[in-house]
Amino acid sequence: MNKNKITLSLTAALALGMSTNALAAGFQLAEYSATGLGRAFAGEAAMADNASAQFRNPAMLTYLEGTQVSAGAIYVDPNVDVKGDLQVNGHTMGQTEARNIAHSAVIPNFYISRQLNDKATLGLAFGTNFGMRTDLGTDFLGSQFGNQAEVHTVEINPNLGYKINDQFSVGAGVRYVMAKGHFGAASPISLPELNIKKGQALKYMEGEDNAWGWQAGAAWQINPTNRIGVSYHSAVKLNLTGHANGIAYDKAYEVQGKMPLTQYAGSLPLELPASAEIASFHQLNDQWAVHASINWTDWSSFEKLEANIPALGGNDLIKQENWKDNYRFAIGTTYQVNEKLALRSGIAYDTAAVDEAHRTQTIPETDRTWLSVGAGYQWSKNLTLDAGLTYVYAKKAHLNETDGKINAIASGALQQPTQLSFAGTTSGDVWLAGVQASYRF
Repeated sequence: MNKNKITLSLTAALALGMSTNALAAGFQLAEYSATGLGRAFAGEAAMADNASAQFRNPAMLTYLEGTQVSAGAIYVDPNVDVKGDLQVNGHTMGQTEARNIAHSAVIPNFYISRQLNDKATLGLAFGTNFGMRTDLGTDFLGSQFGNQAEVHTVEINPNLGYKINDQFSVGAGVRYVMAKGHFGAASPISLPELNIKKGQALKYMEGEDNAWGWQAGAAWQINPTNRIGVSYHSAVKLNLTGHANGIAYDKAYEVQGKMPLTQYAGSLPLELPASAEIASFHQLNDQWAVHASINWTDWSSFEKLEANIPALGGNDLIKQENWKDNYRFAIGTTYQVNEKLALRSGIAYDTAAVDEAHRTQTIPETDRTWLSVGAGYQWSKNLTLDAGLTYVYAKKAHLNETDGKINAIASGALQQPTQLSFAGTTSGDVWLAGVQASYRF
């Protein structure tokens, strides 16, 4: 891949992700299968519907017989708005609003499992755990704090599950993550004194990196109708490498007595956080089953965004984030109508990964509630079709944004101390629809 075509500030981009407050916490994605979508991903570390089970818990491979292939996609349709007031030295310049800032996307997935013997099963997964895309436009008066972002990750995940005995199974796998994206901030007004035009880039960054991680899991079959599963995904440390450009960097370069460059090489360390899940599955009778899970994500590791741009003297603090760990609670049901048709439902609650005091325009993190329904239909002895539909409601949240570097540019233009700030709210919801086909050989 071309390292000049992707995100130097994956998390600055990520941080900008207004779509993220309508999906999983932060810039994390949960959308790995339509089967799980139909039950709000409740009990996933203890479920073994098809080959996609390995993505959440590789130990569940031991519950799959023969060779199985599963493929599908989930369509994400977010509706996220940001509105508020831009203030200069405490005086309001007027209300501004950006609507539908989060882009729709299709998230594909593919999985295969192969039973080697009565103890071991191999698996291979292709999916994603992190991603988003937003665009606030250049008419938004808060665009100096960030107006465009894209984050894209693809994960290749080979796994092995091993059945110790009839009660206990374990599994593990490696994760190869390929990441790319971009981040941009633009001037919301013209500053003739500095030759800055409205909508002109103040900062733009792009870069890419590939890195390794791992996952492990276990399952305990308490009895034929009750099961508990646990899983852990390691952190993945990226060093996104690419380039930066924009007026803010040009001005910093001119201070050194040098002519501005077209672009400035740099990198940004980014850690995709570790996560864990504990889940349960209970078959109540021939028709009804209930499943539940609790997820934890180590978002407290996300303290700041700090790029390294050697030509500009080294480290460039983009944002102080101060996130906290996030928790997700989910419960779902499966109703077996007959031998061919199964109906699913679920509800989940995601806690925000940032406190009110640290929420900004670039990270409008807030609590989310999931409501899901789904169905599975056994088309033939070997082929099963699944579909899921979810509505996610994000709690309305307040935000406040300031940036000393932007203030310094304004102060230079106006030749007086200048404080720019943005105070407002973010709100939104999202629809998710997924389909999946699974075939057993």
